[in-house]
Amino acid sequence: MTHSFFARAAAILLIVLAAKAQKLNPVSPAPLNQTVQFEVFLPLENSSQLDQLISNLNTSGSANYHQWLTPQQFRTQFGTNQQTLSKVSKALAAYGLTVTATHTSGLHFQGSVAAVQQAFGAQLWNAKTPSGAQKIVATQALKLPPVLTEAGAQVVAFSPVIWQHVHSVNMGARPLAQPLNRFSPTGPYFFDDLKQAYDFPSAQVLNGKGATIGIVMASDVLDSDLALYFGYEHTTPPKLVRVPIDGGAPFNINNPASIEASLDVQQAGGMALGATIVLYNTPDLSDQSVFDAYQTIVETNAVDIVSNSFGGPEGVYTAAYNGGTDYTGILRMFDDLIRQGNAEGITFVASSGDNGGLELPSLSYFLGEPGATWQPGVEWPASLPHVTAVGGTNLVTSNISGSLQSTYVSENAFGDPLLPYDPFGVGNTVSGGYWGSGGGSSVVFQKPLYQFLVNTGSSMRSVPDISMQMGGCPAGISAKCGSDFTPPFPESEVVAAIGGNFYGLIGTSTGAQDFAGLLALERQNLGIRLGNVNFLIYALAALQNVFSLVPDYHQNIPGFNGLFSSSAHGGYNMVVGNGTPFGKNFILAPFAPAAGNPQTPSNP
Repeated sequence: MTHSFFARAAAILLIVLAAKAQKLNPVSPAPLNQTVQFEVFLPLENSSQLDQLISNLNTSGSANYHQWLTPQQFRTQFGTNQQTLSKVSKALAAYGLTVTATHTSGLHFQGSVAAVQQAFGAQLWNAKTPSGAQKIVATQALKLPPVLTEAGAQVVAFSPVIWQHVHSVNMGARPLAQPLNRFSPTGPYFFDDLKQAYDFPSAQVLNGKGATIGIVMASDVLDSDLALYFGYEHTTPPKLVRVPIDGGAPFNINNPASIEASLDVQQAGGMALGATIVLYNTPDLSDQSVFDAYQTIVETNAVDIVSNSFGGPEGVYTAAYNGGTDYTGILRMFDDLIRQGNAEGITFVASSGDNGGLELPSLSYFLGEPGATWQPGVEWPASLPHVTAVGGTNLVTSNISGSLQSTYVSENAFGDPLLPYDPFGVGNTVSGGYWGSGGGSSVVFQKPLYQFLVNTGSSMRSVPDISMQMGGCPAGISAKCGSDFTPPFPESEVVAAIGGNFYGLIGTSTGAQDFAGLLALERQNLGIRLGNVNFLIYALAALQNVFSLVPDYHQNIPGFNGLFSSSAHGGYNMVVGNGTPFGKNFILAPFAPAAGNPQTPSNP
C-alpha cells in the first residue's frame, strides 16, 4: 500500500526540524479561498514490458535499437489507464477539486485551500522558500482518500521537508590574471583545462553542435557571469535557454543554488560550446519542484541530456526513518519519470554526492539526540537505475611555466575526514563523516541488468557509474586535508564566475556537468540521442577488463571515501565506479584529433 509523502509516523518532529533547516517556516494559515495546485502521481502500466523495451532500445542489434518513442507513443503504451484516472478524478471532484491537466502518469488538480484540507485532512499554511518566495505547506500528515490509496497514488505537494541539497562547496575567491592563469598542477581548472586532461576531441571537429543539455537547479544565472567566465578564455558563451518551473527563483549570491547554477551552466557549456543549454529553474529543490521539472522535461521532450547536481539521502524515505512506514514509493515514482525519458532517448546524469560512502545521518541526528553518526547510504537521483551516477576524483595535470598546457598526469580519490557538523541545520551535529566521491549500494533498487557486466560486489544498484574531476578539502568542515596525510595527496578544484568574481569550487557536481558535456559531443558524433548510457558505460568497461588496447577509462585510481577503497587493480569499485573517461575513446571517436592547449582553436 502506498501513501502520501506526509503520512510519517515521526512526522511532527521531523517536519519542524526540516522546515527550519530549509527556511520553509510556516508564517500564517493559508486563506481558505486561496487557490492551490498539486499533482497526483499514478503508477505506469506494463512496467515489466517497459524495462524490456528500454533494454532493447539500448542494445545494439535489437530491432528496437535507438528507435525512441515520442511522449504520445509512450503514453499510449505505458501511461496510467483511463479507468484509474477517472476514479481518482471523481474521488477528488467530490471535494471540489478540478483536473486541469492530464499527464502520462498522473493528474494535475486545482482547488481551494478549504477543498484540499477537507480532501486530505491536513491544514495548509503559507511559508517561505529559501529564495524568499511564498510556498504552501502542510503542518500535518496528508491522509489520502481510499480511492487514491487503492490506485497506488503518490502526492508530494505541500511538503515542508526539502531533503535535496547541492553537490558543491565554495572555497572562496580566486583572483586570476593573464597570462599566468594556471597556477598549479591541481588548478583551479577552467573547462578547457579539463577537456585537454580528459582527452576530449578537438572543438574544430566536435563541439556539441545540435545537442541540448538540460540543467535542473533552483536559481537563475547572470549573463554577465557567463560573459566574464567565457571571456576570460577568449571565447563566447554557449546558447542559454531559460525555462522557469513553478515561477523559478532569482539569482542570489547568498543562495547555494545560485552558486551551483552558475557552476553547472559554465561547466556543461564549456565542455560543449556548440550545444544549447536549457536551464530548468525551480523555486527550490523540494520533491514537488524537482518532480515538476522532470515532468516538464519528459512531456515536452525538448532536450537530449539532463544533468542534475543535487541529491538527497535514500534512507530518509525508508520505514526505519518514518516510524515503520515505507515512503520509497516516492523514489520509484521519480524513476518512472526517468524511465519515460529513457524511452524517448533522453539521458539523465546526476552527481553521486559529496559525503563518500556515508551519505545518511543516523536517525538520532534528526531526533536531536547526542552521538549522531554518518551511516552508509547513497543519494538519489544518482541511485535511480535509469540515471548515470557520476562520482569524483582529484585531478593532477602538467604544470609548465609560461604554458597553459593541462595534460593528464594522475588522479586520486582519497576523501577528507570531516569535523562534526550540522548538514541539514537541525541544531544537532553528525560525526564520522568524509568528504569524497559518493558511492555504495541502493536500499531501494535492485541491481540493474547492465551492472551484471562487471563485478560490483552487490545485489543492489551500485553507485557511481563513472567519475571525473571533483576536488577536495571543504573549507570549514574538514578535519584533515590531503596535505596533512603521510604521504600527502594532492587535492584540486575548478573555478567559476559568480556575481562578478571568480571562486574556487569543489564537488561531484563538477564531474556530472563535465560528463554531460562529453555526452553532448557523443550525441553530435553519432547523430542520434543516447538514451540510458549506462548500457554503454558497462559494456565498454567489460570490454576493457579483457582487452585494453584502446582504453576507455583511467582505472587503478587510488582512493578511499570513508567506507570503500578504490581498487588497486582495474575494474569496478564504489568510489569511482568504472573509472574516469578517455574522452575520445568513450564517445566512440578514437581517431578524432585531440583538444590541444586551452585558448587554442582546438580547445577554445
